[in-house]
Amino acid sequence: MNLHATLQAATGWLELGLADEALLELNELPAEAQKKRHVLELKLAAQMQSESWNRASDTARLLCLAAKDEPVFFLRAAFCLHETGDTLAACNWLLKGPKSLFEMAIFHYNLACYLWTLGEAKRARSHLKQAISMDHTFIEAAKEDRDLIGIGPLD
Repeated sequence: MNLHATLQAATGWLELGLADEALLELNELPAEAQKKRHVLELKLAAQMQSESWNRASDTARLLCLAAKDEPVFFLRAAFCLHETGDTLAACNWLLKGPKSLFEMAIFHYNLACYLWTLGEAKRARSHLKQAISMDHTFIEAAKEDRDLIGIGPLD
């Protein structure tokens, strides 16, 4: 089986919005190939697109372990865990990420969502303010985010 051709096919399925087809392509790869970073990244994208949050959180955490300096994998792992309903694990996993996360507005925004969900209002507001100060577009996002209902005025 040609790895490059399989990755292209899976990417094509994803672009068409057919995540299940992409996963079928990737699952045909030999076990050793399925451990490769590019394969895991595509698998994660397909799992997230199909809202297979448990499998996606497992895949994302594998990527975190394989690339400890890649902040996006920690953001995705935490998001997937949150979507499974394990918000405490999401929060903890996000905080395990590389220090470069602390410089990203999305880190503070997501952490605010998780902390608000966990009932930690003061910390949630602090991280939300930090996110907004880094990127003002988060004001509008926060107004519509189901995870931040009731957090109060954002201006």
